[in-house]
Formats: sequence, C-alpha cells, structure tokens
Amino acid sequence: MKPIWIVDDDQSIRFVLERALAREQLAVRSFSNPRDVLAALVDDTPQVLVSDIRMPGGSGIDLLNKVKEKLPGLPVIIMTAYSDLDSAVSAFQGGAFEYLPKPFDLPKAVELIRRALEESLREAVGDAASAEMPEMLGQAPAMQDVFRAIGRLSQSNVTVLITGESGSGKELVARALHKHSPRGDAGSKGPFIAINTAAIPKDLLESELFGHERGAFTGAQATRRGRFEQADGGTLFLDEIGDMPFDLQTRLLRVLSDGQFYRVGGHQPLRANVRVIAATHQNLEQRVREGAFREDLFHRLNVIRLRLPPLRERREDIPALTRFFLGKSAKELGVEPKRITDAALDQLMAFDFPGNVRQLENVCHWLTVMAPAQVIEPKDLPPELSGQESAAAESMAPSSGVMGGMASSSAPVVAAEIAALPQMAGGLTGAWLPDLQREARRMLEGDEPDVWNALSRQFEGALIQVALDLTRGRRIEAALKLGIGRNTITRKIQDLKLD
Repeated sequence: MKPIWIVDDDQSIRFVLERALAREQLAVRSFSNPRDVLAALVDDTPQVLVSDIRMPGGSGIDLLNKVKEKLPGLPVIIMTAYSDLDSAVSAFQGGAFEYLPKPFDLPKAVELIRRALEESLREAVGDAASAEMPEMLGQAPAMQDVFRAIGRLSQSNVTVLITGESGSGKELVARALHKHSPRGDAGSKGPFIAINTAAIPKDLLESELFGHERGAFTGAQATRRGRFEQADGGTLFLDEIGDMPFDLQTRLLRVLSDGQFYRVGGHQPLRANVRVIAATHQNLEQRVREGAFREDLFHRLNVIRLRLPPLRERREDIPALTRFFLGKSAKELGVEPKRITDAALDQLMAFDFPGNVRQLENVCHWLTVMAPAQVIEPKDLPPELSGQESAAAESMAPSSGVMGGMASSSAPVVAAEIAALPQMAGGLTGAWLPDLQREARRMLEGDEPDVWNALSRQFEGALIQVALDLTRGRRIEAALKLGIGRNTITRKIQDLKLD
C-alpha cells in the first residue's frame, strides 16, 4: 500500500498527524508546500492526499485541481478553517473527498483518513478487476448486433447516441467505442471523460461542462477546466442527456456546431477537439414533442443511434454474467468465489430484472455476502427473486372497491395489506409498521386524495434521506446501500424535491 501524503506548512500539524497515523501502522510522507508535492508526483503517487488550504508558495485548491488532472481517482482531504466556507465549497467543487475543519479532533481526523484510504483501496481493486475483465459479455443475438456496430464504428469519430434502460450498460458501450476508435487505446490514447448530466445540480452543471474562471461565482477561487477541456483529443460521454436543462442544451449545441465555448465568467473563446457520445434512457423524440429537448440538438446527437437491449431481451446471457459477477465480487471481498446451481440460474433467468445488468451485479454481490453456503441454491436468492415478494404482492392485490373510491370502509382492508409488507422483506418486521397503519387509516377515513402515492413518496423520501445522511451526501454510495441504480436515486431526489 502506498503512503498517505500530508501537506501543511505548519510543522506541528504534520507532526501530530504523522504520529497518529504511525500508531495506526500507516505509512506517511510529509511536505511543507504544494511545490514539493508536484515534484514528488513525477516519480511517486500517494494512496490518500491530505492538504492544508492556505500555504506559502501555493493554495491547497490549486494543488487539488492539478493533482486531480493527473490522478482523478485519488481521494484528497482538504484541511480548512471553520469560518472558511468559500474554501470548503471550492474544495468540493474541485472533487475533494472531504474537508477537515481546523482545529480538528485527532481521532475524527484519523477516522476520516482511514475512510478515504478504504475508498482508495476499493477503487484500486475495481480498476484491477476491470483491467482483467472482458469489455462486455453477451452471446445473445441482440448483443452481437451491438458488438458488430462497435466494430463498424471503430475507425470513426462520428457522434453516437446510445439508448437503453437504466442499468443496461450504456457507459460500457461508450468506453468500448472510445477504446476502439482512433482516439482510444488503439490510437493516440486520448482521455475518456464521463459526466452524468442528471446527477449534477443545474447551477453547477455549466461549470462542470465548460469550466469557470477565478471569481466567476462565490467559491470560485481558482480557474477550473471543464469536462470539454479535459476531454480534448479524446471522448466526452454525456450520460442521461435527456435530463439536461434546456438553457444548457443551447450551449451544448453551439459547441457541437463549431467546437467553440467559453468558461463560466470567461471572455476568451476556447476550442476542444472532442468526440461526443451521448446516452439516455428516455424517449428523446417524445421529449422533443413535449418541448423539453431541443429538436436541433437531437438531430445533432442522433447521427448514429445504438440501442442497448434490456437484460430480459438477452436472458441467455444471464448465466455467464452471473458467474462473472460472482467471481468479481469474491475478488473484491477477498473470499472464495461461490458457485450457483442450475436451478438457481433458471430462477434468475425467469426474472425480468427491471434494473438490468446493474441489478444482476448487485444481486451477485448480495449473494457473495449473504448466501450461507459455497453453493447457491434457489432458496438462497434474495426475496424479490425467490418468489416471496411476488406472493406477498398477490396477497396485496386490490379487491373490489379498495382502490376505487378510497372510502372509509376500505381502511381495514388496506391496513391488512400494509401488514403484509414484512413478507416482502423476507419475513422482517418493524416497529414503524403500526405507525404506518395508523397514518393510512387516518388518511383513508378522512377521504384524503391519492393516499397510495402520498405515503409511497414519504416512504421513499425517508429511505433516501437516511441513506444520504449515512453517506454524507454521496449519492452513488447511497444508491449502492439502498440497492438501486445511481440514475434511479438521482431521479427520485429530483421527483421528491430532496435537494
């Protein structure tokens, strides 16, 4: 494991952190200024970087930006004063893992560094696994069509629009298109830069795409290159393009038309040689008809369209994908890979997988952790796949009049249905269920409208809020904990107005 680098002009801070980390048996290397760090990066790299924000000879934010250009996956912790809110905002906008307010509690500082260390090691395992994995798996005819299309496009720089449901692997296709193009590994090794336009707040998305000048807005203490500049000579992957705000669509169209753009707050036109690959799970033609997506931008993106089939249209690929994901999960967790019986595979192949390949991968990770034996049998599958959930759903099917007028006479029936919810969780019970029943009865007896949706939104909102609290606002980590996709949690946050 590589050492943790500490950058601070205050010798006492360096000494305290060095001693604390040494007690944790962690290797440390210290620097008194950013200049020495940049020089050391020529020959070496850290596992985690912890940097002060204000130092003679350079700013921690400037160092963060330069380090992120070279090592985008490196966790960087920025140390800053309690009152320095603008610096904290800049740190997060620059991609910092976390910021550590001064004066800090030493055990909490060590805990934060250890958390960043675990994240770094997890990323390293993921990179190693992806380096060994085949780019894409699939023997189904629909996937063979996709592979042939990637082959035909291998020597082209044409714009591609990838459509498909969430979790079907659109980013994998985009990476394959890049890798096998003149810009990828076989060519000049240009960068592949990905951005999910649905996962970034509207007021930050413009800066993410085009960069910003110093002083362009509160917290912009340094000039920052946007994704278009970072992707110069390579490929920019715009995921969930259908969710891009309408005013930003105009700016994107202008860049695609003449290759010229301005940073936020900038007056100097910039150019970038970028191939754009876009992806969406939405029907863009419908979005155009609704006035939510620019028709001219749609035609500019829709030069070549590549449809990625959902997993239910390629069920014959499920056994190979399952075995691969079980092996991948075992390697990540450092355990022996589990085997799966044909009967369990048949049950997996019968499931529709609304979350597609991503959901199957999550199921395999769950099985690696939760299945009691080395051989996975049908009874070991999670509730939604083993038939328990469907049985509970049948018991909850609306009887005559229950979902019609929502009259007060329906309350006992609905309360009984809600009581069946523990079956859907595989037999679990919760102290919150009586409260839910009482609230349902109150709303139904009061003839309140749209009871089902109202309670469902509260339930989903509470789940997501707790997950975000636990992950300190990191949406991807929260989605993993909840067992849903990153696009799903982003969409839910927007729908439920949790921002």
